[in-house]
Amino acid sequence: MNEWQKKSPLEWETYLNKLVKVAVVEKHEYEGWVLTVDPVSASIVLATFPENESVSISVVFGHAVEEVEILKEGDDEMKQRLSCIFAPEESKAYSPEELEKRKNNLKTWLETNHIPVTEQGESGKTLCVAGVLTIDPPYGPEECSSSNEIILSRVQGLIQGYLEKNQ
Repeated sequence: MNEWQKKSPLEWETYLNKLVKVAVVEKHEYEGWVLTVDPVSASIVLATFPENESVSISVVFGHAVEEVEILKEGDDEMKQRLSCIFAPEESKAYSPEELEKRKNNLKTWLETNHIPVTEQGESGKTLCVAGVLTIDPPYGPEECSSSNEIILSRVQGLIQGYLEKNQ
């Protein structure tokens, strides 16, 4: 196990949204912005922005990493750009303020109809209904997930009706 693999997830987190140079075995080097680090394999997901393309993603396997050097801190614009790479197309149409408004309106509507709902996750962006169903941004029926198909179907129907009524 190399030094990179021995680091903890909290140590890896300090590399997020930063431009890095990764030296790997056999003297190869990769450069890019760190999107994430896989906590199991210690693999690094890098994003680069070639001039004629929108984004290029590379994965550097954790076992091959010899050294990671931070070249540049990411500014707010770069952090926003990186956070949108894997976001669904629909959520890109909403500003953070609009998403917060959609979440709060849906949460209030669910509570008004006596459906237990809580916010979950580090940033509180995910709504959790009765502890068995989650709704992610932008809070439409397609963003619902549950292992209980009956509850999933019914809540998706309720949300669809709510959205049609309020648009």
